[in-house]
Amino acid sequence: MPCDADVLTLAQWLSPAYPVGAFAYSHGLESAVADGRLRGAHELEAWLHDVIGHGTGRSDCMLLGAAHRAAPAQWPEIDEAARAFAAGRERLLEAEAQGRAFAATTNAIWDLALPPLVLPVAVGAAAGLRGLPARLTGAMYLQAMASNLVQAAQRLAPIGQTAGQRILAHLTPLCRDVSGEAVDAPLDALSSAAFLSDIAAMRHEPMEPRIFRT
Repeated sequence: MPCDADVLTLAQWLSPAYPVGAFAYSHGLESAVADGRLRGAHELEAWLHDVIGHGTGRSDCMLLGAAHRAAPAQWPEIDEAARAFAAGRERLLEAEAQGRAFAATTNAIWDLALPPLVLPVAVGAAAGLRGLPARLTGAMYLQAMASNLVQAAQRLAPIGQTAGQRILAHLTPLCRDVSGEAVDAPLDALSSAAFLSDIAAMRHEPMEPRIFRT
């Protein structure tokens, strides 16, 4: 069972207050809203369910788990796989910039020596070094992802605060279940079936004007 200190450390790392700039990224939601695919809470919940269960959320948990159980000498190989798997330039930008910021802040506070890694690899590596449970780390990572995307969608579409929190509550069991399965999976099982999300991220690349970086 995780101890209170584990939960509190992960809550700090994955909080909106942690300086990784998560607020600047929509993961393709901006173009999905502009294209009329997301008009309200129901569509957003279905979209996020697929992203977490079949897309970036699941693959990020696999990368996180691989980094968690790896020796530091193996992190570059995992990071390289993560970069190769990124579905487009902005997806890579999102993972690189946040991972670099996460590593810098976590190194400074916890006296670690994380190199610049994409975000899921950096979080998994840091959690492994600190002895934090992999499945808990993955579940809280997915919840933080969902929370950030709900907040992004609320800046783009008529989705209220209560509706946003209801979506997060509905997604909680999925975050737990995906983490429980994905963090132990081998990297050769990396896959994604959230094709509309990937296409939305690619369509955002030339989009002007824009609110978010991705």
